[in-house]
Amino acid sequence: MTEPLKQTPLHAMHVGAGAKMGGFAGYDMPLFYPLGVMKEHLHTRTSAGLFDISHMMHVEIGGLDAAACISRLCPYEAAEQPLGSCKYTFFLNDRAGIIDDLIVTNLGADRYLLVCNAGCAEKDEAHIRAVAKDFAVEVSVVPRAFLALQGPLAETVLTNQGIDVASMAFMTGGEPQEGWFVSRTGYTGEDGFEIGLPEDEVVEFAKALVADARVEWIGLGARDSLRLEAGLSLYGNDLDEDTTPHEAGLIWAIAKELRHDGGFIGAEALSKAIEQGRKRMRIGLVPEGRPVRGGADLVNEAGAAVGKVTSGGFGPTLEGPMALAMVDIAAADAPIFADIRGKRIAMTRTKVPFVAHIYKK
Repeated sequence: MTEPLKQTPLHAMHVGAGAKMGGFAGYDMPLFYPLGVMKEHLHTRTSAGLFDISHMMHVEIGGLDAAACISRLCPYEAAEQPLGSCKYTFFLNDRAGIIDDLIVTNLGADRYLLVCNAGCAEKDEAHIRAVAKDFAVEVSVVPRAFLALQGPLAETVLTNQGIDVASMAFMTGGEPQEGWFVSRTGYTGEDGFEIGLPEDEVVEFAKALVADARVEWIGLGARDSLRLEAGLSLYGNDLDEDTTPHEAGLIWAIAKELRHDGGFIGAEALSKAIEQGRKRMRIGLVPEGRPVRGGADLVNEAGAAVGKVTSGGFGPTLEGPMALAMVDIAAADAPIFADIRGKRIAMTRTKVPFVAHIYKK
């Protein structure tokens, strides 16, 4: 029997706003609103878009061994992480495959907040608790609502709501009041913030935000086109447990000194993979004429398989199609074609992001 879809604390508000709802990561989520995906996307790029991301999981790890526990779970030295800074990182398996990608914030006093993907929540929690048994720490899943406010006017909108964010730089976060967490992070390539707060306070706060004429609700459709233009990987599409950070083009998130001598899970396998060299890699592609969706086969001029599109779609800001793909190293710089039911579409390799990031440094 199929499990019923979960609902976020803002579900009724989405329905009331006319959202088209659909299943995502076990939740009934807004796919788009009456404004439509294209206009939602462009509004976020020019003003401020509000996203319900309450399906994501917040886990706090605290205690004397908190930094050591994080450094076993993730490939970085948590003890060296500055107070209030956010770190993009991963959970790796013993083959150096990516269990999940996540952001860890140092809250101080031996406390770290981990924000994990909704689709990985169950396995992530089990993984964290299994590793934490070997450390003097407490692990707690924090029940809270979670919003993202993204776009060039996000700072002004939040400031008008009495939240002092003007001094925050990209990839920093903190606790402005009890039960709240705010970080200058996001998944759109734009400047913006992610705000965690108690579930019983979120409806009033969301109403105050959307009452501002500069703010529009944004659904999962535009969230996907925004992140793809920004060249940001989506777990389950571009990342999985058979993909290493090296293959995914994310090795930059692991310090050089740890790539060959780390104490994290998967360190030995990652070191070996780096020494052996990549057999495949993630690249950006621009399809000729039309979007090519994730899952499409890629071939070379001779028709031999060379990889797959992992994410693809149309970029409203780019004003054209775009795709991320995993391809054989030997084929990365040669002509590549998408094979769509026997019809070939030329794919031109390009640098990512497709649209430049705009972050406050």
